[in-house]
Amino acid sequence: MTTTSPIPAATRAPATDAHALTGKRRIAFASYVDENYLPGFLVLLKSLALSNPGVCEDFVVLYDDLRPGSIAKIRDLHPRIVLKRVDADHYDAYKKGDQDNYLVRKAYFILDVFRIREYDTIITLDTDMVVLGDLGELLRLREGLAAVPQFFYGRHKLNSGLLVIQREYLTDEFCAKLDRCGRSGDYELDKHDQGILNAVLDGDFLRLDARYNFVKRRLSGDLPVPDDTAILHFTGRHKPWQGGESGYSQAEERWRSYDLDDADFHAAYLACSGGLHHDLLVHYGTPHVARTGDVEAARKVAAAHIASGDYQDAVDILSGVHIPLDEAWPHEVLGHALMSVSRYEEARTQLLLAAAAPNRAATAYARLAQMAWVHGDNTEALKYATAGMSVDPTHRPSRLWAQRAAAVPSQELGAAEDQLAHVAFYMDRQGNAGDKLLPESVRSAFGPDTGSRRWYPVHAHRLFDEAALQRVNRRRGLVIGGGGLFIPDTMPNGNSAWQWNVPDELLKRIDVPVAVFAVGFNAFDGQSYRAGRFRESLRLLVEQSSFFGLRNHGSIEKVRAMLPDHLHGKIRFQPCPTTVTRQLVPDWQDPAERDDTILINAAYDRAGLRFGHDYGYFLAQMAQAVRDLGELAEVRCVAHSLDDEKIAFDLRREHGISLPVIPMYDFENKEILDLYARTKLVIGMRGHAGMIPFGAGTPIISLISHPKMAYFLRDIERPEWGVSVHDRHLAARLVERSKDLLADHAKTVADVHGRQRELWRATEANAADLRVILGG
Repeated sequence: MTTTSPIPAATRAPATDAHALTGKRRIAFASYVDENYLPGFLVLLKSLALSNPGVCEDFVVLYDDLRPGSIAKIRDLHPRIVLKRVDADHYDAYKKGDQDNYLVRKAYFILDVFRIREYDTIITLDTDMVVLGDLGELLRLREGLAAVPQFFYGRHKLNSGLLVIQREYLTDEFCAKLDRCGRSGDYELDKHDQGILNAVLDGDFLRLDARYNFVKRRLSGDLPVPDDTAILHFTGRHKPWQGGESGYSQAEERWRSYDLDDADFHAAYLACSGGLHHDLLVHYGTPHVARTGDVEAARKVAAAHIASGDYQDAVDILSGVHIPLDEAWPHEVLGHALMSVSRYEEARTQLLLAAAAPNRAATAYARLAQMAWVHGDNTEALKYATAGMSVDPTHRPSRLWAQRAAAVPSQELGAAEDQLAHVAFYMDRQGNAGDKLLPESVRSAFGPDTGSRRWYPVHAHRLFDEAALQRVNRRRGLVIGGGGLFIPDTMPNGNSAWQWNVPDELLKRIDVPVAVFAVGFNAFDGQSYRAGRFRESLRLLVEQSSFFGLRNHGSIEKVRAMLPDHLHGKIRFQPCPTTVTRQLVPDWQDPAERDDTILINAAYDRAGLRFGHDYGYFLAQMAQAVRDLGELAEVRCVAHSLDDEKIAFDLRREHGISLPVIPMYDFENKEILDLYARTKLVIGMRGHAGMIPFGAGTPIISLISHPKMAYFLRDIERPEWGVSVHDRHLAARLVERSKDLLADHAKTVADVHGRQRELWRATEANAADLRVILGG
């Protein structure tokens, strides 16, 4: 089969890294490190982790003479070290106060940081610093070049020990300015790199509070370090690791408190309060558990592995320690991990042990109910879910599994041989509105009859066993599509490592035509399918399929990269059917009039991957946007899921803005379409908060926090209809683009219809092939 595409290949943007599509800021720390200052740098790394346990960004190490053993020590202390050798010879042309002093020569090497192009924000730290407090404010900075003014020279000059550098300074042009100044010698020669920066900037820098670069000299006379000090800087010749200096014992004691051996450092990190960063927790916790057999530490590390989708790693670390029978929480986490790799019987044993403890019983019972439901045993699932609610009547997961187990299965009204089996994620009541609509939308692409006469449902999350195989093989074909199926973590399993819980041996025995229809590659920026299991299952699925259609070209690029070359030609473009709703719904009528409203949707699942350090900024920008958009139309929040209401709560609490909330998670499918068809504009962060209104003929602007949003806009050749949640001018861009789309609304709607017709042509071409494949 040939790949059908409404957009000529020459006009489509090339494959792009996820962070470039989402606009998510890439942040790094950086230091120049040599052998003399290595002891200080190792303590700096420890202090950064212990003072900011939830922060783990790349740490760029600029170096010229580090030994392999020294590099190994550095890597032991940080999981995201990026080594960059400096161009030492480049600085030989600079005029210096003392050309023969090797330390003077090295003082310029930190300027190589301005030659780095991979990051949006770089925070430089001198190796004679120790981090004592929260650096969140620095991570949230987005403009200019920020530093603390010098202690002795007033506010016109900066101290270069700490710099927060934004992308506009990480350019060839700025590097050329530094070079001209250095080669001319027109700067304070005895201030080295700092002298050059001050000469070039001439006071044009963002001034930070002194607590972010609190120089030792402020404490002369053995004064105590102020409680609010975030970074203490041991300026001068005498460094703490070299014996220190008289008159600064209290300051040096703070430095020595972080000069820990590996065992004490790992234990100290694991004892930190607050959220521990996954990468650091795994990096420090793994050797700690291997050394001590600490069960509680193993539980924490396993939970971190689960949160990032590394389920087998979670099983391995907890299986490697002895868990006492009465330690319920580790049993529960191990049960969760075993369940996620489809070792169900072992998981059941662990969860029953956990259920014996009152404080873990509700969660353990909910997982037992989930496993029973996955195996098709509704009676057992309801029993466990009820037990969970008896322990904790407010336990939401237990209530969810009780509802699923008690649901009345649809009646098989049609003859099996006339039906198509349909693998999808069938959303629960009060579930995500987009996923609720999607299975019906997929079915509508195959004809107007979307009910049980023609369709036999197969829930993707239930184990596809021998009985399920027999039921599918009695149908005339199998359609797979509906819900975020190519994502590793919504309902993990070890059989396929994606959302359909199908073992390879049963997938091979499906003997009816298989059509994968409009599935998307849904991994977030920063999320990946780590297991080879997914690749193998994917390859087998493509081989078994008579039709394999993905909903955007970005997904096609990602999936082809995981397949052998000979299978690339089987992957074709099939738009999500929600984007062509006007063509699929029988007797569709565009609204004669529209409500004078703008609907806003924000998503909060995997918030760390969506927002990074920028949520506060995003919220402030949305507050300004809501105020300004209110002059164009009434602004309302449309919640696809319960969690989507958070934006309304946060806007009210943080910015005093009240936003009416529409609980779309309670809507029936027709109500969802009607609401989106009647509004003037939808500004949405969820994929289907863009695709559903677009399919209903309504203009959209996407709040991009996931690559799939950019993929869709790229396919319809309207990238300007998207704005990154990280955009520096988010509010202004949203308002400007909203005004543009609303200025001539009829013209904008006509443009939506035109874009939709291109997607419909691809769908029609595929439908002709599908009729041959599936019949009917």
